[in-house]
Amino acid sequence: KPSSAASDVYKRQLQDKDAERPGWRIGVLYSRSGVTGTTESQHFFGTVLAVEEINALGGVLGRPLEPVVYDPRSDAEEYRRLAARLLLDDEVSVIFGGCTSHCRKAMLPVVERTNSLLWYGSVYEGFEYSPNVIYTGAAPNQGSMQLAAYLIQNCGSRIFLVGADYIYPRETNRIMRETVEEHGGEILDETYLPLGCDESDIIDVVADIRRIQPDVVFSTLIGADAQRFYQRYHEACQQAGAQTAHIPIASLTMAESEVAEIGPQRCVGHITAATYFNTVDTPANQHFLARWRERFGEQPASVYAETCYSQVHLFARALQRVGSMDTRKLVRAVHQVQFDAPDGQMSILAENNHCVLTPRIGVCRADGRFDIVWESDQPVKPDPYLTAFGLDEFWLK
Repeated sequence: KPSSAASDVYKRQLQDKDAERPGWRIGVLYSRSGVTGTTESQHFFGTVLAVEEINALGGVLGRPLEPVVYDPRSDAEEYRRLAARLLLDDEVSVIFGGCTSHCRKAMLPVVERTNSLLWYGSVYEGFEYSPNVIYTGAAPNQGSMQLAAYLIQNCGSRIFLVGADYIYPRETNRIMRETVEEHGGEILDETYLPLGCDESDIIDVVADIRRIQPDVVFSTLIGADAQRFYQRYHEACQQAGAQTAHIPIASLTMAESEVAEIGPQRCVGHITAATYFNTVDTPANQHFLARWRERFGEQPASVYAETCYSQVHLFARALQRVGSMDTRKLVRAVHQVQFDAPDGQMSILAENNHCVLTPRIGVCRADGRFDIVWESDQPVKPDPYLTAFGLDEFWLK
């Protein structure tokens, strides 16, 4: 039996050895600037909050999460370059990052080539699967289909489509068009604007809406372009009086953080389909919002922050289970764990690496928050390839 002094020396040696153990290095790749800077800052803040919570509780298996962070500036080529830098130079094998689909697809080749793991927390167009990606944002059957049903039932079936000119808006509008036309509706116009478009382009689209007078506008514009569109649309409605003031804009991406940038008074009555609003009434959301306000003040949390916050916690639970950053082991563990997320129980389906989520539809009010006017009575399994295409199972009651 060792002496007391020898035992103390041994304990100090173990503590010193533990102190020398490296943390778990993770890549964080969200834009803090550029056209999607507002949206991706929410991704970033949600990630930061989760990492700080986990590390404050002792990290994972006694080792802290150590983020390696870059700003891709909303540029797909920067996403590709920085993902390669993280995976090849910074010795990172797990990345939390990406917002737009063209940026995700820019990262995907190097992620798959290095057998690394990308956590992607954005609503997207579906029709993709990679064993190297965990998709925690909504697939089309977890928002797009429900929104189409809601618009036909509550707003009308004469719909105007406007979107950004890249894969997510075009694919999402294709789904909306096929769904609306299948159920007797009509797409009155479909137009696309380049990312970072000119102000004159937005004004022209608003003029077209005033001329055509649809029942509802479905917008897949994103980021700063979407914010300018909502502002110009509000101004046009004010000028026209009652003529166009009743025509709402519906979206899958216009969340509380974007509304705050636009000005809540300009967004009253507009519609968003999302899996989370900060008006969700759950104990987990109350905890999340309290921690959010403590850390970030009065800026609103949105679905972008909540999803990224939750996916880091889910990752930590999987890492706790296997104690390894090996992609194959991590992915297998991800399929076996759950997290009590602010929007509901979070889990990943093994068959497609997508997340089980609860679709919701909200209408914006004067304080910039959303009244939830409909939500699914149970979580919806992801169907990214829309194998059960059609509105019959989505018809809202």
